[in-house]
Formats: sequence, structure tokens, C-alpha cells
Amino acid sequence: MSDLKATVQETPAGFHVEGYEKIEYDFSFVDGVFDTANPNLADCYRKWGRVLAVTDKNVYALYGKKMETYFKRFDLELKVHQTSIGEKAKTIETFLEICDSMTDFGIIRKEPVLVVGGGLVTDVAGFACAAYRRNTNFIRVPTTVIGLIDASVSIKVAVNYGRYKNRLGAYHAPLHTFLDFGFLRTLPTSQVRNGFAELVKISSCAHLQVFDLLDKFCEQLIETKFGRNDGAAEEVRKAADIINREGIFEMLKLESPNLHEIGLDRVIAYGHTWSPLHELIPETPLRHGHAISIDMAYSATLANRRGLLADTEHERLLNLFSRAGLSIDHAQFDESVLERGTAAILKTRDGLLRLAVPSPLGTCTFVNDATEQELREALHAHKALAATYARGGAGIEAYVDSSDTGYTDLAAEDLAVSSRAAERSMAAALTNGNNNNNNKGRVKNVSEEIKAQA
Repeated sequence: MSDLKATVQETPAGFHVEGYEKIEYDFSFVDGVFDTANPNLADCYRKWGRVLAVTDKNVYALYGKKMETYFKRFDLELKVHQTSIGEKAKTIETFLEICDSMTDFGIIRKEPVLVVGGGLVTDVAGFACAAYRRNTNFIRVPTTVIGLIDASVSIKVAVNYGRYKNRLGAYHAPLHTFLDFGFLRTLPTSQVRNGFAELVKISSCAHLQVFDLLDKFCEQLIETKFGRNDGAAEEVRKAADIINREGIFEMLKLESPNLHEIGLDRVIAYGHTWSPLHELIPETPLRHGHAISIDMAYSATLANRRGLLADTEHERLLNLFSRAGLSIDHAQFDESVLERGTAAILKTRDGLLRLAVPSPLGTCTFVNDATEQELREALHAHKALAATYARGGAGIEAYVDSSDTGYTDLAAEDLAVSSRAAERSMAAALTNGNNNNNNKGRVKNVSEEIKAQA
């Protein structure tokens, strides 16, 4: 929620406006957000008497009935917009479909849309809310590890454009975010591993206690879905609760002073320098967690070669990635990708590399003076090192599948994305055609009227 205070002063040349925007929003930890015994979410919608929810088809298949029962219990009418969304469907077309649902629903200016799902869904639906009437409220209920500990923390919302990740977007804070780690019980293990990478990111650069816990309980955290599975050891559950709470808190402390990314030296950008290309270049995209783990591992090797990260800490970090089943290298990570990724990020970061690296573990420094030759040499050294690890440095279940997208396979996603774009283009063409015909009719009528008056 935003509140703007501003002053206007006359100047010799005209006027000067100076404004300060107050942004505030809340996070609530909750067990069973859709349990009828828990009215917290419903309370947010009592004023409106209805709810427009945006979610992905995978989540709806698991929780749709529970959502319907929940809102019915509180006499709230529920309408659900379901979407299938992967990185390739994180597009302006998906964004427009959500906007169409808001129009059909007749969303009122301050009425919040409910967004339920992983980071992809909250990104696209959040951007739709940011754009719709320039500012439509929304409430987030993230359902994945990445959604809970990473995407939910930021106010960034976006869609991909062309071959570029998150190229179109906005900064738009939700009214409220409900954090229910119970969703992890139904999350595929591959997705738990995917989110594990984001926790390695924040802990290795900013929170050594969390890193130590990830290192100590790595395999158990993934196997028990952060202690949420039945029969998980209490010790693992307690460690998971500390990891999640402290991880989110640390992310918020780092992000909150820089919500609009005015400062470009960002600790949480560790692993996000070359990773956008890792996600989009393979024919079947790499999962986000695997893409950033490759980036983090390579960046750590560069830091180690510079003497910024000790040999023991470098080894410990790469071992953690490998034990978690995360990728530390990829066959298509070559000099070309390195060069293209560097060129792209220099534009995003205003001409400087601003490469975040752990130095030492638990703290962060930034590298700006790496030469092209140094980057290439570090890449070759890293690939040779990665080959000595389990699976040759490859990750387990590293590529997106239907648990990410809701599509049965990549070809189905490609077809759906292209079909939706074609349908919208055809609809726009028909609308324009009808408008042109109407305009021709109006011109003819005006022309006849002028002749009659003459």
C-alpha cells in the first residue's frame, strides 16, 4: 500500500515538485491459509463480498476445492482465473488474459485481486495489477519455496519480453502476503530443490547461520520438504523454520531500503548476472534455481581465483550445491553465453558489472574490474573443476516440466503460447476492421450531410 506526500513550489522558470512515497505492506506466517478455522484471508475481502483469484492450473488442481469451500464458508463469492505458465508463457499475452479477467469481473479501484501460486504467477499477475488502472491492489499467497522466500519479498513484478527475462515490469507492493509453508507438502521435490538455491544465495552472502543450517541439514530439508512431510524429525522442522524466517527477514532488510532498485549494488543479485541466459537459451529451459546455482558457482570460482573466497569456503559452497542436486555447470555455458550475458547485464547495471560474490561466506563484496580475459579464464577453470563433481556438475531434474508450467510438455507450452498470441492478434484485427468499417460509414454520413447543407 502506498501513500504519497508532496509539495509544490514556484520557481523563476516554473514549478518544482518534491514528493515522498510511503510504502507499507505486511507479511503473516500462517498454517493453513485456506482452513475454514482461519479467517485471516477472508477478513481482507469481507468489505467486497467477493474474490477474484488468479492461480495456475497445478495449484488449482490441488487446492481449488479447498479454496471454494473456504470462501463459501465466509459467504464470499469466488471467481478463479486459471493459467498455465512457464518461463515461455510469462508473456504479455498471459498478462493481458489476466487483465481481461479483471475487466470481466468488474474489479473496483481499491478491491484486491488474490494471487495464489509460485513466483511466475505472482510476477505476471502482480504486473497486471500494477498496470490495470495504473494501480490495482493485490494480495499474495505464494505456494513454492521460491515464491515464499524470494519472489514474495520483493515488490518487483514483470513479464519476459522477446528473449529477455523480466524486461517489462513495475514496482508494485501487495497489500498483504500470507506465508503458509504447509503448501510445501504437495510441492514436487524438484521444486523444493529449485527454491533451495535461493536460500543458498541469501545465506552465502548475508547470513552465515542460515548457511550453516543449510549445510548441516541439506539432504533432509529437501527430502522432508523443509520439515513439512509427515514423520519429519523435529530437529529438521525447527531448523527449517529458522532458515525460512531468517532468510525472509534478511531479504527484507536488504531489499526494503532499495525497493525501486535505485541502488544497483545489490547483495541479492548474487547468482543473477549470467543466469537469465541459462534459463532461456536451452531448448527446454533450466529451472530458475539451477540457472542461478550455475551462476553462483562460477562467480564463486572467480572470487576464489581473486583471493576473495578461501579455498575451503569455495569447496564448501560447491559441495553444498552438488549435495542438493543443483547444477554447477551446463554444457551451453560457453564463452559466447558469457560474453552475451555480460553485455546484457552491463546495460541493466548502468555500465558496471556489480558482480556480487561471497567474501567470506556470510558477507558480500562486488567485483567491477574483471576483464574479458579474466572472465574467460575463470570459466575454463570452473568447467574443469565442475567436471570433478557428481554428475559432472549437472543438476538433478534441472529442466522445467509440467510441475512448472501446467503443460504436459514443452511443445504443448510453445503451441499454447503461439496460439494465444495468434488468437489475440486475430481478435485485434477484427476489432480494427470493424472500427474501420464504422469509421467509413461515419465519414460517408458526414459527407452526405455536408452536401445536403450546401
